[in-house]
Amino acid sequence: MIFTSMVQCRPVWTVLIGPSPFGLLFDIDGVLVRGRTPIPEAKQCFRKLVDHNGKYKVPVVFVTNAGNCMRQTKAEHLSHILETEVSPDQVMLSHSPLRMFTQFHKMCVLVSGQGPVKEVAHNLGFEDVITIDMLREAYPLLDVVDHNRRPKDTPVRWETNLQLIADVLLTNGDLDNNWNTVQYPHIPVLACNMDLLWMAEAKNPRFGHGMFLVCLENLYKKITGYDLKYEALIGKPSAVTYNYAELLIRQQAQKLRWTTPVKRLYAIGDNPMADIYGANLYNRYLQTSHNAKVQIQAKGRMDSSTEFVSSPGHGGADDIHPEGCSSILVCTGVYSKDQEELPADPSETVTEQRIFHGHRDFRFDPSLTQPSFVVNDVKEAVELVFHSIFLP
Repeated sequence: MIFTSMVQCRPVWTVLIGPSPFGLLFDIDGVLVRGRTPIPEAKQCFRKLVDHNGKYKVPVVFVTNAGNCMRQTKAEHLSHILETEVSPDQVMLSHSPLRMFTQFHKMCVLVSGQGPVKEVAHNLGFEDVITIDMLREAYPLLDVVDHNRRPKDTPVRWETNLQLIADVLLTNGDLDNNWNTVQYPHIPVLACNMDLLWMAEAKNPRFGHGMFLVCLENLYKKITGYDLKYEALIGKPSAVTYNYAELLIRQQAQKLRWTTPVKRLYAIGDNPMADIYGANLYNRYLQTSHNAKVQIQAKGRMDSSTEFVSSPGHGGADDIHPEGCSSILVCTGVYSKDQEELPADPSETVTEQRIFHGHRDFRFDPSLTQPSFVVNDVKEAVELVFHSIFLP
């Protein structure tokens, strides 16, 4: 949506004694489902993640780059396929972090995407919302695609969205004006979901919203000679997404009445370029933040007059950040061990035959595509986590 090595371990996690300081971040497509088809191990896994009253044993949040529905709808769908109650507060869609972008909420925004885009935008806090269909109706001459020749059940019209977004960018939001290819920078663009590929029922991956962004970026540059600029890129692998997911994990821990802060996040996904790259990128951020805090505290001990050190128990938001985020790659989605093996040496991750599928604006670091662990499926992933936590 746009606003303008295999690990084998025995299950040891059936019974938990007291809260444990970690949280689980689950991708959905390719981890829990393939299209509308549930992955069998997912249901088995979640039966053991809740107690006899249906209460989760650890904080759980579902982090997906999908964005074509409301959180309530996705929660109901997950509850049905997993046969475990999932609340909307546990669901994070690609556009969810836009709630924090309050500086844009009172602006008139054009929303391009699938599903109930207007309702989604209003729910996120945007007050003045225009959709592609509303724009088509107001300016019918702008859309020259013959929709009468299309099947009635086809919801995606990339050429229309690309054309009208280009019109809005090149007229500075006033479609009664002529195109101006010189005016730069253009009006703000917020993009959600950078997945080039995703896994549905088909044997091979399908084009994702990241492919749409590639088209838009290249069209804009072809017309103007300038790069399309984003005010924000949201969705995995962006650090903004994982920061927001961490917030939801903390909220779930509070609901479970945990008094011990979450010390580690485990992110489970099927896409090395989105799920794994993003989790590792956020882990790097957490490590950097932790090291900086240690240095400040060390300086504070040497200089008691420093104003940066908080008194014990009265620290800021950084005090409750997890110490790290581990990435776990499953083989039920985009990544398949039958098709490719991840090299042990990160420098060998990219070859002439293997190219970066991440977004243009993300500097590629091959080491970030290397997962902490590789397992067959989500059930093995959760068994691995509990095995690591509860065994001495």
